Amino acid sequence: MKSLFVMGPTGSGKTVFNLGLAQKLLERGLKLSYFKPVGAPLMEGAEDADAVLMRSVLGLEYPPSELMCIQGSPHYLSRYHADESHLARIKQCFDQITRGCDLALVGGAPLPFSMAGIGLDSLTLARELGSAVVIVMKVVDDYSADRAILYNEYATAKGLEVIGTVLNHVPRPLLDKASGVYRPLLESKGFPVLGVVPKRPEISFPTVKEYFDLLGGEILTGEDRLHRLVEDVVVGAMTLESALTYLRRAPNKAVITGGDRADLALAALETDTSALILTGGYYPDVKVVARAGELGVPVLLVSHDTYTTIEKVHDITRKIKPGDQEGIRAAKEAVENHCDWQAVLRHLRGR
Repeated sequence: MKSLFVMGPTGSGKTVFNLGLAQKLLERGLKLSYFKPVGAPLMEGAEDADAVLMRSVLGLEYPPSELMCIQGSPHYLSRYHADESHLARIKQCFDQITRGCDLALVGGAPLPFSMAGIGLDSLTLARELGSAVVIVMKVVDDYSADRAILYNEYATAKGLEVIGTVLNHVPRPLLDKASGVYRPLLESKGFPVLGVVPKRPEISFPTVKEYFDLLGGEILTGEDRLHRLVEDVVVGAMTLESALTYLRRAPNKAVITGGDRADLALAALETDTSALILTGGYYPDVKVVARAGELGVPVLLVSHDTYTTIEKVHDITRKIKPGDQEGIRAAKEAVENHCDWQAVLRHLRGR
């Protein structure tokens, strides 16, 4: 049995790559499994979204609670201590879940170095599980290439078998630079690049529902429009005159402003707005609710102040759900059209 550990920073698209690759390998008749040694922080009783998705796509018999072994947290040192029992538990779960399969796809933690203090970072776990590695890196600017080089160098120094790097979610203005500059730069250092994947709205941008799931609160209008994509966030904390330029410039945006800012909320509704997020628990003017209802724009009323709301949504990312056929199809097309997934297959078969 072979295993592939897919790792990268938060929002890089690790799950999207695993999802697309899984669909291509299923077409080739391989029997696959999925495992996530360290998951993201979860609310009490919640299941890991990646485990739920991959279980559905792969038709696995194990419940999501068994596919994700240990729950990560920014405060994990208050819960876990450095001993060998955690690694032993991960190995036991891994052996059980992957028994009888041809290939196990392993999902990395939110950050490759998460829980390194007790030896449960992705790089150490990949070595302990005997997995080959693919590094997925979201492209934002030149520092993204630097980060990819750093991860490759560190993984190689740890003795890992790195198959290659996927430059993912690449904005259209950076596509030529990613292909013509970043890719040759990595490969000149001996680090293969498996693909340069353009940013696609259906798998790159979160939905209004993902904002609501994170922030909670109350949906005042547009409950049937929570599937709308949010490509940008505009904070309405300035005068109306100053805000108009930003409101007109940003498409498919979420506008975060105080519930008492009816002037700004009404102005936002007359531009390309996916959702209004009203902060402070202030119920808005009835004109705002009525106009949003006419336009079909979701209005979320949250109890947090504006600053706290901005902090919470800072790292929000797209999460494809089992029933999201468009997102699942887009993930497959991204790997199929822009990644050398066959090189991954050849590499694993030749190990």
